Amino acid sequence: MKGIPVRIVRNDISKFSNEIELRKMQWTETVKSNPDWILNLDADEVFENRFKEEVRQLISDQEVDVYCFRLFDFWYKTHYREDEHWCAHQYYRPFLVRYREGFECKWNDRPQHCGRFAENVFELPHKLSDIRLKHLGWVKKEDRMAKFKRYRELDPDRTYGSTEQYQSILDQNTNLIRFEE
Repeated sequence: MKGIPVRIVRNDISKFSNEIELRKMQWTETVKSNPDWILNLDADEVFENRFKEEVRQLISDQEVDVYCFRLFDFWYKTHYREDEHWCAHQYYRPFLVRYREGFECKWNDRPQHCGRFAENVFELPHKLSDIRLKHLGWVKKEDRMAKFKRYRELDPDRTYGSTEQYQSILDQNTNLIRFEE
């Protein structure tokens, strides 16, 4: 397994208002290092502990190029949210992709909520993993408020996200489930 190359890319101006531009740039900069695999996590995401014990087994499977995982939106350090608006953990999404030189990416060009990888990544052999991914970006009340304000600013007409889900960020009474490792 190759060592993990370090590439630091900085933007003089924030490009967060156009997420797809960031995702494409992230892909372009990452593939410059000719990686074996690309694990695409945001800074506020971490796998449950068993990932570190099982990841080598995953990436050694020559029959699989894409692994999909469930993402749990944590509302507190030990609990994730589950209701009609917060159910990402019921779906599998790609987070770990074997780099295939020459793979032609077809991106979802939405400026918000565009996904991590090209839309056509499922043309590659893929598999679901039961290892869970924790999204900790909602844990602090002040972070939830900042995201609510950011979505209101970046998607004022609710073109890319659900009005109900955006509004539910402010809910005081939520259904929380304890996350057991």
